[in-house]
Amino acid sequence: MSQLYVLRSEEIAARMMAGEMMIMSPRDSTLFSLNKVGTVIWNAADGQMPLDEIVQQKVCARFEIDLTEAFKDAESFVRELAEHGLLALSDQPIEAAQQSVQANAADEALR
Repeated sequence: MSQLYVLRSEEIAARMMAGEMMIMSPRDSTLFSLNKVGTVIWNAADGQMPLDEIVQQKVCARFEIDLTEAFKDAESFVRELAEHGLLALSDQPIEAAQQSVQANAADEALR
């Protein structure tokens, strides 16, 4: 199984409001409200720590949840956010400068 790295988009609006992370998609102005687990993943999405480590070290350490189930849910969650341009995904660490290149490539692939 290859690693999955996630990086928050720099081209979004995101704010904590009433204990929830609110994120607006730049593509279609869709508003996302993340629960506590989603917010932990979002905040840890620095492009350097792989998703499985985020889940193990940040999610499972904080919430009582099975690692296998948590990873499966987290992977689905980050892929959905990536489809909306909120996260960049890669099988290797992502530098912030690489994000715009990957986002442009993903946009081209969707056309």
